[in-house]
Amino acid sequence: MERIAIIGCGGSGKSTIARQLGRLLDLPLTHLDAIYYDQDWKPLPHDEFAAKQEKLVAGERWLIEGNYASTLPIRLAAADTVIFLDMPAATCLLGIVQRRWKYRGGQHHQDGVFDRITWGFVTYIWGYRRSMRPKVTALTAEYAPAAKLITLSSRRAANAFLAQVASTR
Repeated sequence: MERIAIIGCGGSGKSTIARQLGRLLDLPLTHLDAIYYDQDWKPLPHDEFAAKQEKLVAGERWLIEGNYASTLPIRLAAADTVIFLDMPAATCLLGIVQRRWKYRGGQHHQDGVFDRITWGFVTYIWGYRRSMRPKVTALTAEYAPAAKLITLSSRRAANAFLAQVASTR
C-alpha cells in the first residue's frame, strides 16, 4: 500500500481513516477538500483541480482522500489500493452530526475537515448508495482493475482494518 485512494460518502469517515492510515504507513496525506475549496468556500476551477491531482498521483507514495467523481479516474488509475467506505446513510448522517459537534463548522485544514452542512448535502448522503455507489463501483472497475479494492461497510470493519494494518507494522 504505497498509493492509496480513499473514497466514500460524506460522513463515512474518510478523513479520520486517512489520518490514521497515513500515520501508520508514513504516507503523505492529501485531503481533496483542502485543495478544492478556498477559505470562502469557493471551488477551484475543474481544470486546475484535475491538474493538481495529476501532480499528486505522479509521486511514488501518497494517500488521497475525497470523492469528486469527475476527477476520480485520475486517482484510481494511479492507485495500488482503493479503500471504499460504503457505509449506510444513517452512519454517514451520524458522522456529519459528530463532526459538527466536534468542530462546530468551518474549515479545519490540519484535520482535513470541511464542515459545511446544507440540505443538498444531507439529501446527497441519503441517496448516495442508490445514486453514487454504482458510479463509483463502475469507475473503480474501469480505472483501477489491478488495484487492491478494500470495501468497508461499517465503523467496526474500518476499525478492524486499521488494527490489522497496525499489527503488521
